[in-house]
Amino acid sequence: MGLLRPRKQILGQDLAGEIETTGKDVKKFRKGDKVYAATTDFGAHAEYKCLPSSGPIAIMPANISYAEAASIPTGGYNALHFLRKANIKEGQKVLVNGAGGAIGVMAIQLAKYFGAHVTGVDSTEKLDMLRSIGADRVVDFRKEDFTKTGETYDVIFDIAGLSPYSRSVSCLTQNGFYLLGNPRLLPILRGLWTSMTSSKKVVFEFADPKPENLDFLGELIDAGKVKPVIDRTYPLEQMAEAHTYVETGRKNGSVVTTLSNAKRAIAQSRLSE
Repeated sequence: MGLLRPRKQILGQDLAGEIETTGKDVKKFRKGDKVYAATTDFGAHAEYKCLPSSGPIAIMPANISYAEAASIPTGGYNALHFLRKANIKEGQKVLVNGAGGAIGVMAIQLAKYFGAHVTGVDSTEKLDMLRSIGADRVVDFRKEDFTKTGETYDVIFDIAGLSPYSRSVSCLTQNGFYLLGNPRLLPILRGLWTSMTSSKKVVFEFADPKPENLDFLGELIDAGKVKPVIDRTYPLEQMAEAHTYVETGRKNGSVVTTLSNAKRAIAQSRLSE
């Protein structure tokens, strides 16, 4: 993110691992605790990472691995944030566009948990995975444009950010929500106007990474209501290959990199969701 060269030298946004040591005033965690976390300044692609105990860090669910835990934080709390903004009710229809990435797989499962009928939109190779995590209906965007079918939805969660704005908003019910998970300037400006001049609401604010959201996600995972989805894992030495694969857009859920000399896993930074 620097002007002439990378300002952040160590990437990596999500991680899972074991607490090595704590500051003298930390009461919430202790040495040896197994945790998962999202960083606010990157740096997770390293053997050690120092984090504030008040930040988005929590005891990881007991029934998953370090690699699975590392795949959850950013995708999970962003999906939870946006879906809560829509105040989903039992039986409502929710469409997730770009459902096969880290945010999308969490959104599908959380929307189902909230009682919605869920449609997932993504490429052919991801449709079976979307069905396996609970999508009631799947749409291959290469073969069908959901904005042209005449179907309406109470909530459209657009993570891909590639669908025409006007047609997408026209697919909402009268009091529907359009959630911009990958906001760009023009849709944000148009969204402000839509929210001011109609009964439809456009939401584009970024999530506040709170530890209680990771606690909530952990409870759902422990209860079997939500599960991580990992496409591939790579050793840290193959980081370039991992990024190259993510950039193809073919990944199902998350790609995770692992440290070979410790009981830790670190999730690849989100290149595109």
